[in-house]
Amino acid sequence: MFKYNYHTHTHYCDGSAAPEEYVLAAIKNGMTSLGFSGHAPVPFENNFAIKNIHTLKAYAKEIIDLKLKYKGRLDILLALEADYIPGISLDFKHFIQDFGLDYIIGSVHLVKTEENKLWFIDGPDPKIWQDGLSNYFQDNIKTAVTAYYRQVNDMIDTQKPDIIGHLDKIKMHNRDEYFSEEEDWYLNCVMETLEIARDQGSIIEVNTRGVYKKRSASFFPGEKILREMKKMNIPVCLNADAHKPEEVGLHLTEASKALQEIGYREVCVFSDGGWRTMPLA
Repeated sequence: MFKYNYHTHTHYCDGSAAPEEYVLAAIKNGMTSLGFSGHAPVPFENNFAIKNIHTLKAYAKEIIDLKLKYKGRLDILLALEADYIPGISLDFKHFIQDFGLDYIIGSVHLVKTEENKLWFIDGPDPKIWQDGLSNYFQDNIKTAVTAYYRQVNDMIDTQKPDIIGHLDKIKMHNRDEYFSEEEDWYLNCVMETLEIARDQGSIIEVNTRGVYKKRSASFFPGEKILREMKKMNIPVCLNADAHKPEEVGLHLTEASKALQEIGYREVCVFSDGGWRTMPLA
């Protein structure tokens, strides 16, 4: 059985431990493949990303060394989760070319406003999300959420990441208070994004972190979106978005079962230098 997680953060960014600790946890959990996806550097002060190119080189070297050390026991992959912020973040191709990545996850954690402010939509504190909504969008949730999805669309179109990270992350601090995921305007935003992802051949991850951290009642993306993805034959992979070694396989079995109930029969895996599909277990 092929068991994997392609979304992993270590102490090089906002994770808690050294890469080898995640490797040992993955082996203990019977996993066959583990992808490291540190947050790519961004050109401003922050507390979540790999700090600079020098640190990024050290990160890449350590992952490559671990690949060799554990060859035959665990397939280890070198990747990044790159933030897309138009006009601010580096093009993804530079990371891929300069560091020989196996793949790249493209994500939006900071929504750029027309006034060049950055709305942080992630993290454990909902007040940051709420303050940004108020200060940057005057509490107009439709405008704010639409800006998020348009930035995701632009990322898919211009950067062409292998994997789209936590597609509907914007819902995490909503908790059905500011908008309903059943509203037409919201569903229209989602469908536009799915159509672009389908046309680009993007893989969309089923990200379990929101559930096991109790920040979301459903995976990213949720069941309704996953059903639309199935109708559109959009490929998926399963990721835990681990920030601690003990999180490398959390809720992946549950996510697999959820996909099967929706009608998915295959997931994407990285093997022999490229992406292929294999049956859902």
